[in-house]
Amino acid sequence: MNVFINDIPLIIKKTSDKVYKHRYDLILNAEDEFISKDLVGDVLVRDATPAFIDRLLRLMEVKKLKKLTSLTLLARKKKSLILHLKDQFRIAKAAGGLVVKDGLILMIYRLGKWDLPKGKLKKDEDPMQGALREVEEETNVQLALGEELPSTWHSYAYNGNKILKKTNWYIMQCLDDSLMKPQAEEYIEEVRWMSPQEALAVLPDTYASIALVVRHYLSEVAGNSTEPAVPEPVK
Repeated sequence: MNVFINDIPLIIKKTSDKVYKHRYDLILNAEDEFISKDLVGDVLVRDATPAFIDRLLRLMEVKKLKKLTSLTLLARKKKSLILHLKDQFRIAKAAGGLVVKDGLILMIYRLGKWDLPKGKLKKDEDPMQGALREVEEETNVQLALGEELPSTWHSYAYNGNKILKKTNWYIMQCLDDSLMKPQAEEYIEEVRWMSPQEALAVLPDTYASIALVVRHYLSEVAGNSTEPAVPEPVK
């Protein structure tokens, strides 16, 4: 489960999982006292509990934690902790695609960020079909569906509600881009083919969840080397 709270990777592991302490800038126990200014870089929390999750989410509602790179939680009951986390949000479902053609990746520019095309699923819509529909609508490119990529979860606020959106991702092959254009009503300003190097270069101007999907594709599927990422989230 690749979770991003306020665009910060939240990595939940079992207490028995092996971790490398030298990778972390700060190591805490769940009951330790800390303030927002202490959370800098990659942080590891031992014996994380539902009470700690509640405390963390309250803190993240009022503080942006801009210096926090990632937060790894070690839990005795990992599944229970994940369920408790989900219970704090309304769950939304979306799907999108990483479109490829001749070694290039299709990126969109929306609301000041480079992004991948995606959108909310209709009620009871199959994620694969929803992904194709959304990507074709946002780019006006004809596509063929490929293999599945890791899904992501990210949080946001809407009309006073806390939302946790799950996005299913798929590789898609371009069949015809002769009429390619951005979907203006979805605030998309540009649709652009990028080389792997160009895509990596714009990742600082995208969301952490999008960066994870692009890096996974380039390193695990396309076989390209990528820049170092944060510790690998739990799948």
